[in-house]
Amino acid sequence: MESRPESEPVAASPMRVLVVDDERNIRNTLRICLEGFGCTVREATTPEAALAALAQGPVDLAFVDLRLGTASGLELVPRLLAESPNLDIVLITAYATFDTAVEAVKRGARDYLPKPFTPAQIRHVVDRARAHRELSSRLGDLEGQLAQTAPEATLETASPAMHAAIGLIERAAASDAAVLLRGESGTGKGVLARALHSMSPRKRRPFVTVNCPTLSEQLLASELFGHVRGAFTGAVRDQPGRVEQAEGGTLFLDEVSEMSTALQAQLLRFLQEKQFERLGEGRTRRADVRVVAATNRNLEKEVAAGHFREDLLYRLNVVEVKLPALRERREDILPLARRFLAFFARAAKRPVPELSAATEQMLQAYGWPGNVRELRNAIERALIVWSANVLEPQAFPERIAAATGSGMTLGGPHTVEEIEREHILRVLASAPTLEEAAHILGIDASTLWRKRKKYESAPTE
Repeated sequence: MESRPESEPVAASPMRVLVVDDERNIRNTLRICLEGFGCTVREATTPEAALAALAQGPVDLAFVDLRLGTASGLELVPRLLAESPNLDIVLITAYATFDTAVEAVKRGARDYLPKPFTPAQIRHVVDRARAHRELSSRLGDLEGQLAQTAPEATLETASPAMHAAIGLIERAAASDAAVLLRGESGTGKGVLARALHSMSPRKRRPFVTVNCPTLSEQLLASELFGHVRGAFTGAVRDQPGRVEQAEGGTLFLDEVSEMSTALQAQLLRFLQEKQFERLGEGRTRRADVRVVAATNRNLEKEVAAGHFREDLLYRLNVVEVKLPALRERREDILPLARRFLAFFARAAKRPVPELSAATEQMLQAYGWPGNVRELRNAIERALIVWSANVLEPQAFPERIAAATGSGMTLGGPHTVEEIEREHILRVLASAPTLEEAAHILGIDASTLWRKRKKYESAPTE
């Protein structure tokens, strides 16, 4: 058998292309060109014929003329996308203007091609669409792999308080109003933010997350709004920010209270005017983005202390959703535990262990200061250290295994060191960083590091 020359690519499935133009010469030219590139082509002369052609079967790429007799190609773009959300649309026109190009992209077109065009330009468009199709396929495969490495997020709950939060999210999804998610760390604010996006009209556009506590003021400003080359040391090229990446979609600001007051002012302006500037640039830009923010702090107290702008709080808090702590929705603890148990057992290729009666009592009795995130980590850890088919309390860290239902209470028969240990470990479990935990406890980070090392080095079984 002769080997295939290295320069000859392996045959891929042909691109399916729809050409929508009322000029026969343009349709013929595009058909000849596209078929030469290995594409299959359908033709249409009107918006109605284009929709009918789309109904005949899937299409990967569509060339749509701006003027279709008395009809508008711009108005056809969202109608095509409503029928085929993954369709790549290229608007073609002899009346090219910057404003028309911007409007085409806003309506969902991926590209804009002025007439007259060359075969090389058509080839470039086809190659980009093919690469996009292949990338989407790879992303689908990666999402499938990710589903095997992380527990599936779920909104199933038996808690009335959680039902109320989810109901409010469902009602808010249809609007573009800013939403503020309040709740302790680990309660699932990120899950609800994604759920809000998936229920909204923006669901086919990006969902972009910015984790505010992880970056310095300058880097967070750059992360949000982008920067131009030379804006700061290390800025070697222009870089768009997350606001631009979220165009048409949802921007999720996790722990928004960690922003500096200067950056809060920039965010406030963006919320009011939808305008911003990249770091180091004088040009004003616009973006159509819905903002969802989350916090584990009492922002009213932060306002009173001068750490958070009151006007920004009002802008972010158009719709407020409060997420209950896991200890306030104890009816969900065992179902969540079993869901995590099944996932991690499947990942470890072992039978799903059962929870002993003592373990069930322990899980429901423990306070879960780290909420759902702590429960997930505890179950994962238990499966690693416990090989038996029935999970006993000894499989869990001592602070969890000691829970019997009475809990540690102030004024109870506990030493000061026991109370300090319990409090520090709970704060550490709920805070996103060591520095944040130190801030809550009112001690410096180095002191907290030593105490954590001391308390966590104690036997756990």
